[in-house]
Amino acid sequence: MNPLLNTIQLGDCIKQMGKLPAGSVDLAFADPPFNIGYDYDVYDDSLEHQQYIAWSREWISAVYRVLKPNGTFWLAIGDEYAAELKLASQDIGFHCRSWVVWYYTFGVNCARKFTRSHAHLFHFIKDPADFTFRDDDLDNRVPSARELVYNDKRANSIGRLPDDTWIIRPADVVGEVVSDDDGTWSPNLLPAPSDKNRTFALRPQDMDGGFTPPEDTWYFPRVAGTFKERAGFHGCQMPEQLLGRIIRTCSNPGDVVLDPFSGSATTLAVAKKLGRAYVGFELSKDYVRYGLERLDSICVGDRLDGSAEPLKSAPRTGEKNKGRGEKQKKSARLNAADQRKQATEQRYEAVQLELTLRGIVEAFRLSHNGFSADRVVADPDLNCRFLSACNRLGIVGDPRTWNTLLFRLRKTGKLAEIETVNRTAIEWKDCDAYLFASEIALQSLLDEGKAESLDEILCDPVLTAEFDEFVRRLAPGYATFQYRWAALRLRKVAKVARTRAATLSAPKRFAPMTPVEDLAPATLPETPGLYLLSDNRKSKIYVGETLNLRRRLELQFGGAQLVEWSRISSSTFIETLSLPDSNAGMLAWQSCLVRRFKQRPRLNYHELASA
Repeated sequence: MNPLLNTIQLGDCIKQMGKLPAGSVDLAFADPPFNIGYDYDVYDDSLEHQQYIAWSREWISAVYRVLKPNGTFWLAIGDEYAAELKLASQDIGFHCRSWVVWYYTFGVNCARKFTRSHAHLFHFIKDPADFTFRDDDLDNRVPSARELVYNDKRANSIGRLPDDTWIIRPADVVGEVVSDDDGTWSPNLLPAPSDKNRTFALRPQDMDGGFTPPEDTWYFPRVAGTFKERAGFHGCQMPEQLLGRIIRTCSNPGDVVLDPFSGSATTLAVAKKLGRAYVGFELSKDYVRYGLERLDSICVGDRLDGSAEPLKSAPRTGEKNKGRGEKQKKSARLNAADQRKQATEQRYEAVQLELTLRGIVEAFRLSHNGFSADRVVADPDLNCRFLSACNRLGIVGDPRTWNTLLFRLRKTGKLAEIETVNRTAIEWKDCDAYLFASEIALQSLLDEGKAESLDEILCDPVLTAEFDEFVRRLAPGYATFQYRWAALRLRKVAKVARTRAATLSAPKRFAPMTPVEDLAPATLPETPGLYLLSDNRKSKIYVGETLNLRRRLELQFGGAQLVEWSRISSSTFIETLSLPDSNAGMLAWQSCLVRRFKQRPRLNYHELASA
């Protein structure tokens, strides 16, 4: 993973962008200092006119270099330099697709001039014939007036692209959205919202005291200090919904989003929530620290702060309807609003899952080192890398969730495009000595009701640790991964072994039954064999098959292992049998014997018995 991705780097953006490969960024959003004397902690926002323009050309050129040929660049800038930076960007090679005005309430009071209440948003592209614009994304569409106001059944069910006039309520704002004509706005001066779910006014007449001309403007109330959405450490924070519409429209999940002036990290936070990779640069150590804390507090798929999705309302907000016909229309609008809200909730949940699964796939791609998903979950080292990647990518969940989702993706074929070129070279002969321990530990956890499957054990770090400790007591001296892989091999071959076992006749000429403490493994042949374990000469507790009878029983019952075995059975009797050359395949004879008994020997894996 590129170390510059998914974090904020401290330093000058021009130098830092020089570290990015050319053509590596899909979308850049820049909200640079406006050069109006704002009091930043480490930056002088009062450069000489030509010096500011020259500096702007330099960083915009750096943005152009790192953008892909089909990349997009959005620039937020104030009145003072809007025209100059638009021309500079075009001289560098950008094409201006849209010139949007972001109009906000609570404008900045200015001496002897009109209150500052807007900023310019330039939508630039590198190639007019090839750029990303996802106008079919449902979250980028709004209901038409035909649907929202008039409840007309002829309205397009998926809505339409919004006009350039947006009025979006920030998260947890108090009171109605109104203009701030005298600069004395206070939540205490405003009544509670007449419709707490109203998110923006579709028509100018719904904003008697606010912005009315239907021009090329976007209306988002500025994030003021009284809003909970404000990060609390940066005076010029933009609303998440504004960045959300830009990022959703001009990039795809998994794309790289760049913010050269990270500031409050809103761009990066929105990019992360929407499942994009991100990279940010910032001069201030404090802003970097606060920004990283903000990013650590959110997960991929989290909802954006504020609400951008409109609900149906009366033709005018707060207006009382009169007459039976109007009441029926209002009821129909409210029912449709409930349906729309429910559909939106379902879509949010689906998007959360989709982005989480995309993140799991990306984490696997970054960490699998050419191995399969089974190996990544079972191998402690690879799994640590995978879980670290999930954590760095900000995926919702915990290690058990991430491992479980990885297995789900593998089973549904969603990892097929990621090439796995490395094979796990552990053959039957390699795991034969300790296979019994993996089998017994696995089935014991299943019988105790701690898990319902091997997948569940391997995915849960708590259960995996218990499995590891159990199997290590029974057969010490091997690597953790070897024990887990043996259990996977056992599960994989069990059904085939069971099928083959149906054609075999169970052998009966075992050596006489003897207590395991009297067993002399050194007298046994180093050949394939079977053995039966009973706890009272009648009740079978385990049937074992091995490629080397002497080695297996020396490990299972030699010396100190008898003490460990006594924890499982206080008295154990054993019968052994050497096997001739066989073409039955591994575990077929073991399954044959397991199937012979009406009651499965309690320590044998249940898949070896009848289905």
